[in-house]
Amino acid sequence: MADPLYLSLWYQNFDVEEMLPRMLSVLRQFPFSPQAPGVSYVALHPVSWAEATILERRFSPPASPEAAVLVASELLHQDYAYVFDGAWDIWVRGDDGKWRHQASPVRFIARALDFDEGAWEQEGHIEIDFGLDSSFLQEGVQLDREAEEHVRANVQQLVDFTNAIEKKSGANGRVLWSESEDNFAQKLVARLQKVN
Repeated sequence: MADPLYLSLWYQNFDVEEMLPRMLSVLRQFPFSPQAPGVSYVALHPVSWAEATILERRFSPPASPEAAVLVASELLHQDYAYVFDGAWDIWVRGDDGKWRHQASPVRFIARALDFDEGAWEQEGHIEIDFGLDSSFLQEGVQLDREAEEHVRANVQQLVDFTNAIEKKSGANGRVLWSESEDNFAQKLVARLQKVN
């Protein structure tokens, strides 16, 4: 069963002045899709997810991470969440059986310390939503050698990105997780063991 896949990041210091520079350092490590090279959307949520956004901006063509963060930086508050949308290319098998590198949406969320009653403690100062783990595991696809190569390439891209963040964004804690009780790494190992 497919589950949403997230990466949560925690920082030693995440005061209001540190939030967006930290987010920028994460966005700079992200391998944006050449089809949509940059941030396509920014939204600011005050207090909690139940409140209406106070700013939404779509970028066409996508904006650079620096330009998108600059837009958000005009409204810094201790109880806001800052959302940035982008896309990266992952391997997907089409209905015709052919594999394609396809743009897949990714959402980046920076939570200020007072947003949603301190939700950052559980969900991270910065949370990255990669979409469904099935995009990486390709569970509906018969695993042959070609499929295995593409699954491994998708997962390698995920690993490379998380390693780059750890080295270059100053995060002192990170967890890759899904909403189910199943461990993503265990699901991946089980999936790759089914290769014919």
